[in-house]
Amino acid sequence: MPRSAMLAIGDELLSGRTKDANLHHLAGVLTEAGAPLAEARVVSDDHGAIVGAVNALRAAHDYVFTSGGIGPTHDDITADAIAAAFGAAIDVREDARAILERHYGDPAKLTEARLRMARIPEGAALIENPVSGAPGFRIGNVFVMAGVPAVFQ
Repeated sequence: MPRSAMLAIGDELLSGRTKDANLHHLAGVLTEAGAPLAEARVVSDDHGAIVGAVNALRAAHDYVFTSGGIGPTHDDITADAIAAAFGAAIDVREDARAILERHYGDPAKLTEARLRMARIPEGAALIENPVSGAPGFRIGNVFVMAGVPAVFQ
């Protein structure tokens, strides 16, 4: 039976400012799919903590799902940390940029902050996001998604 893990990322989770709903949802989905969660971790918005947790979890589990830290704000460092964990380059990907341009409908609305959501590690596959447009991505056995429950789910 495949083993799965979840990594929830964000200072807001550890401080109690935000209640995590994604773990409960993911546990149910993965149990139903036959790849139940075997481990879950929560780490702060710290580059080294994210890299370390991702590398440990991806080595120990068949699938790793992350939530949080891929938005438009300065503390959204998950994509960079995932790229570092895999030794991959990261930059704005044109296919991700095009998705955001279609979503916002006006290139002028694609601000530098929003463009951060198009930064994807080299070699990653995009995960469609019909809610806010900003794609998640999969690299290796790691699936990287937003922390907003409506988007994550």
